[in-house]
Amino acid sequence: MTWLVYLLECADGTYYAGITNRLEHRLEAHNSGQGARYTRSRRPVILLATQKHPNRSEASKAELRLKRLPRTEKLAFFEF
Repeated sequence: MTWLVYLLECADGTYYAGITNRLEHRLEAHNSGQGARYTRSRRPVILLATQKHPNRSEASKAELRLKRLPRTEKLAFFEF
């Protein structure tokens, strides 16, 4: 099963990063207010980028690396 690291831009201009193996379902959850607490008050969210990983462990590690980057470098993370 393929896992994805994804980056969203919230309505207030902030970024949100997460992982999922069901991207469309997860985006619907974020935009309907059923997703992460962070995005509930910052809707709508827009998908900016995704990156595929072979399993949840690798996706989680990549998400952690992404979250540690400064905002100015987050989009570049997906250009590999």
